[in-house]
Amino acid sequence: MKPIIGVMPLWDEGRDSLWMLPGYLEAVRQAGGLPVIFPFSSDQKEISQLTDLCDGFLLTGGHDVSPDLYGEEPLESLIDSCKKRDALELSVLWNALRLDKPVLGICRGIQLINAALGGTLFQDLPSQHPSPISHRQAPPYDQPSHLVFLMKDSPLQQCLQADQISVNSCHHQAIKRLASDLAPMAVSPDGIIEAVTLPDHRFLWAVQWHPEFSFRTDANSRSIFKAFVSAIGA
Repeated sequence: MKPIIGVMPLWDEGRDSLWMLPGYLEAVRQAGGLPVIFPFSSDQKEISQLTDLCDGFLLTGGHDVSPDLYGEEPLESLIDSCKKRDALELSVLWNALRLDKPVLGICRGIQLINAALGGTLFQDLPSQHPSPISHRQAPPYDQPSHLVFLMKDSPLQQCLQADQISVNSCHHQAIKRLASDLAPMAVSPDGIIEAVTLPDHRFLWAVQWHPEFSFRTDANSRSIFKAFVSAIGA
């Protein structure tokens, strides 16, 4: 039996519909998991039943995390948030932590995890943290955009057996103040935290880049998904 991975849905406001990028599902399947897409539900009993059913959880990219989560007013016209998605993912995250089940966060996922655990975000990197580093590359998104430096002896550095790697990048928000319970695992040359872990949890990793776009051609991306799915049996 393959471990079941609950995948957080993407939301299209204009079409009033859930959707999904196939790379998230294919990367999980290639790593040995069976992905299932969660519904948008605010029913805590339903969410608890779903988190009991699943063996691990993938927090996907997409909408901005609402500044309400970290006590700030939104920058006008720059924030595109989805509060019902925030609510769903917060409930899933807290249940996963309570049950000590593995979690992998990607892009928005790292931001939501940091905000949920008490950290803050740059709401808009171009205006709040100007940099020559390209954090929001143009397509194709499977190509590397910049380097990240891996923290020595961090779980990610041990997994990838590298001190630096090249990653793709497509975001305009990022960690500003790191939540006190999280530990950094990677940083970009301009000082943006690019990967984190929760040391006291069985497996919680989150990355700011997009391994779901690059896993077909990049061994490091495949290794991240493999580490996530393999942690379920650890």
